[in-house]
Amino acid sequence: MDPEPLKVLAGELPSDVRQILYRHPAEAPAVLREAFGEYAAAAEARIDAAPRVTSSLHATIGEVETPQCLHEIVHGDCFEWLQQRAQDSIHAIVTDPPYGLKEYTSVEKGKLRRGRGGVWRIPPTFDGCTRRPLPRFTVLTEEDKLALKDFFARWALRAYRVLVPGGHVFIATNPLVSHYVYMALIDAGFEKRGEIIRLVQTLRGGDRPKNAHREFGGITVMPRSGWEPWGLFRKPCEGRVQDNLRKWKAGGLRRISQDQPFCDVIRSAPTRGIEREIAPHPSLKPQAFMRQVVRASLPLGEGIVLDPFMGGGSTIAAATAVGYQSIGIESDREFYEIAVAAVPRLAALAPNGDGNGSSWLSRSARDSEQPALFGQ
Repeated sequence: MDPEPLKVLAGELPSDVRQILYRHPAEAPAVLREAFGEYAAAAEARIDAAPRVTSSLHATIGEVETPQCLHEIVHGDCFEWLQQRAQDSIHAIVTDPPYGLKEYTSVEKGKLRRGRGGVWRIPPTFDGCTRRPLPRFTVLTEEDKLALKDFFARWALRAYRVLVPGGHVFIATNPLVSHYVYMALIDAGFEKRGEIIRLVQTLRGGDRPKNAHREFGGITVMPRSGWEPWGLFRKPCEGRVQDNLRKWKAGGLRRISQDQPFCDVIRSAPTRGIEREIAPHPSLKPQAFMRQVVRASLPLGEGIVLDPFMGGGSTIAAATAVGYQSIGIESDREFYEIAVAAVPRLAALAPNGDGNGSSWLSRSARDSEQPALFGQ
């Protein structure tokens, strides 16, 4: 009997074959079945039936998913993780933090999961559609705002230390609180490089005065939201950008193609139902959008992308889909478990909604292009 197929099934994959399987999670089972027939099918069934195993990354931090692909998923506190991480060892940060802070306290998460409001607004059914919970940042007190400033001031200093020179931070925020987040990053030493505008129509805003909507039917308290800002920051380069790129693999943004630079306005849609079913997190971002942002974050396609507030794992799934190494950190046990299960499934989805479940990497390169906004 030829022992080589058994060695492969036991995990002794050549490095090049391992990378192929990691980069093509949707096709990997079919490849194994075709190569090794019933042996692979039996092994796959055993893997599916086996309990999930985690191993300690740092005894004082938490648990990390047993590495099976390009990503690591850590259950722990990102402040502690960043404190212990080696300096100049992360090449980009792409994250959607709890920029209201209060909405992700144990008390408020409990109210969210019970469907009983708190800072989370549980809107009524609207035009036959059930609106998803939204955090109400207008309820933040002055004390909450001070806590927000302090939180991001401490986080920004730690993020600055672990990023390589020229490394970028893409940070999702909200027009009502973005200035608190941005000033903390600037005070920590980051350069503000602009904003990425996600054009998306949501049900946030546009309401008439509460309990007086009939009396003031022609009034809107706040504009209906049609965009989401993502702050773009960079740790200063060492010397010229070209020198920094050679040494640190960072300093710029990856172009869409030789003829098309990355654009700071991206048309987007709300997260698809199939993605929310896979990763039921209240702030899950769509793969179609996240893959464009994550891809741009590593100018040479090399390095590590970090999401210190991982949530349901959309950043990590996007990094996996475009073939990048990534690390996700999540302090909430339930959200961590969601991400562990969801990341490979989200990474295997085609982002354009055709529903065929094919991998992003198996599709035409045209699918990764940003749609032109001005006809060019």
